[in-house]
Amino acid sequence: MSHFAQPGRASGSNLAGAAVFVALVIAAPLALADVTVTQPWVRGTVAPQKTTGAFMKLNSTSDAKLVSAASPSAKQVEIHEMVMVNNVMRMRPIAEIPLPAGKEVALKPGGYHIMLMGIEHQLKQGDVVPITLTVREGDGKSRTVAVQAEVRDLAAAGASKSMSNDKH
Repeated sequence: MSHFAQPGRASGSNLAGAAVFVALVIAAPLALADVTVTQPWVRGTVAPQKTTGAFMKLNSTSDAKLVSAASPSAKQVEIHEMVMVNNVMRMRPIAEIPLPAGKEVALKPGGYHIMLMGIEHQLKQGDVVPITLTVREGDGKSRTVAVQAEVRDLAAAGASKSMSNDKH
């Protein structure tokens, strides 16, 4: 009995190895970034206010990007950042926020955040705002992450006048 495979014939171990390889190749595209959201919250509003911010911490298992957000609580939702321009803090919309693999990205007052604009009713402490985040994977595929963000008092830590007025 020979221990070598004959030309044109596959040995049992070669077939098993090929089966494992094929299974891994098929399963590889199923590996998606797992994005974890912690500490989501929205700054409360006063009655006439139509704009506020949403904040949270994001962590992805692989490189990805936060590319959009949506909420039934606002007519328009945008991703924003605060930056210094000529010694003046400015807020501006951005197309995406990088989510490097294994690194926490904080959306917080004075930095990256989600703007909720065109709010129909006052958001009071204890209310919950549903937000859907869209994350684009490194391979270009998109997936959504559902978030339930609790509304905190208008004077929540880190509040800034630029985030609490309606002149956005």
